[in-house]
Amino acid sequence: MEHSKKVQHLFWRAGFGLKPNEFKVKSRFKIPQLVDSLIRQAKSDSKISEKNIRLFSEADRREMSKMERKELRRKGKKLTLQVNAEWVSKMARSGNSAFLEKMTLFWHGHFASETKLPHFATQQLNIFRKYGLGNFRDLVLAVSRDASMIFYLNNKQNKKQSPNENYARELMELFTIGRGNYSEQDIKEAARAFTGWTANFRGQFEFREKWHDYGSKTFMGKTGNFNGEDIVDILLERKETARFIAAKVYRYFVNENINSNHINELADVFYNSNYNIEKLMRAVFESNWFYDSENVGSKIKSPVELIVGVMRTFSVKFNDPLAVVFLQKALGQVLFRPPNVAGWPGGKTWLDNATLMIRLNLVNYLFQATDMDLKVKEEFEAQMRNNRVAKIKAQVNPQMLVDLFKNKKQGEQIESMSEYLLQTQYPINTKLIEKYIIGKSPSDKIKLTALRLMSLPEYQLC
Repeated sequence: MEHSKKVQHLFWRAGFGLKPNEFKVKSRFKIPQLVDSLIRQAKSDSKISEKNIRLFSEADRREMSKMERKELRRKGKKLTLQVNAEWVSKMARSGNSAFLEKMTLFWHGHFASETKLPHFATQQLNIFRKYGLGNFRDLVLAVSRDASMIFYLNNKQNKKQSPNENYARELMELFTIGRGNYSEQDIKEAARAFTGWTANFRGQFEFREKWHDYGSKTFMGKTGNFNGEDIVDILLERKETARFIAAKVYRYFVNENINSNHINELADVFYNSNYNIEKLMRAVFESNWFYDSENVGSKIKSPVELIVGVMRTFSVKFNDPLAVVFLQKALGQVLFRPPNVAGWPGGKTWLDNATLMIRLNLVNYLFQATDMDLKVKEEFEAQMRNNRVAKIKAQVNPQMLVDLFKNKKQGEQIESMSEYLLQTQYPINTKLIEKYIIGKSPSDKIKLTALRLMSLPEYQLC
């Protein structure tokens, strides 16, 4: 495989594709250098600042009128949508730090929870940013103490008198060791260990000693006065956990069709490094098999990957920043609103008759700065004022793309642009594309070529 194609593959999987002005520059470096740079930048980026909302104690909330609580929820939802839009904008602006945003997006889907309060949303994102390339134990414990997760999986109701098993179950089934490696009794005992782990509406973790079950527990063959930390440690002692996470990483960053040999290789690295996430990701991106042809262009872009990739290519700026939220909804992936605790299933589930048409026409809509009618599902229509459609207006700047390809002849230009825009192993029929490129100036032809190429089904893959 050509080196430039490997670089493109790396930056689509470890980020959201290369901007036109990055394409030539990055292609000059060797893969290990690029991986080092991606990880170094990811570890040095800053936190996301919290959205300000007036916070109340639970006692204050109980004294509020119904209308006051409703207004507080409305403001919270609006600010959470702003956190969503600002995160997408950050993904689109990022250079080497795109890997941090991609890892944050991965953990956002792995530890899926619905978040309706803006400070909960930013706190959770900052957990993923702080621990997302660190030690997996630290990440799991931080998530276990995260207000979003505690509220979403009802650990506020987990008390020794009546243990709530929701978090304990999902911790094992979805977050660590995977189904088939634990028993129903293990769930009950783990739930007892997490009793008293709660949080307040300010997003602060609280341990309620009076709610905690200090009795002896037997979990996965071990007996002791276990708390939540002990449960996590016992889960990590089992190599099945390393393999489960390695497989999840492989499906997301490499290929949905797993290769057992590669999974075993990654699980060994992860387990023997004491669950060092950075070493796991290095093992992925520095392996030879990551760049095999079967793994290039094999993944259907998630809605967020698609939107951010287009924004990066054309320096898109939406007139209304919240337009990206409507696009997410129309395409089936709203950040902070996963379909359930298992997150977004991905793959072919991203595509249906409605979303495919929007995907194929997205660039054309944005490029022509036209109004785009997006039909969305009932639960979101209330936020669009009585079932109105969302009008998506944006400023599009193709100049970086023009500068990259303006010195090439048309036939060569189409071929070079397809290599930049499309992650496919199959050659594009440049003659067919050329028939539809009618422009008065070289820059017009580049713009029209981009529109044609990005409207192809192949553009939906990375």
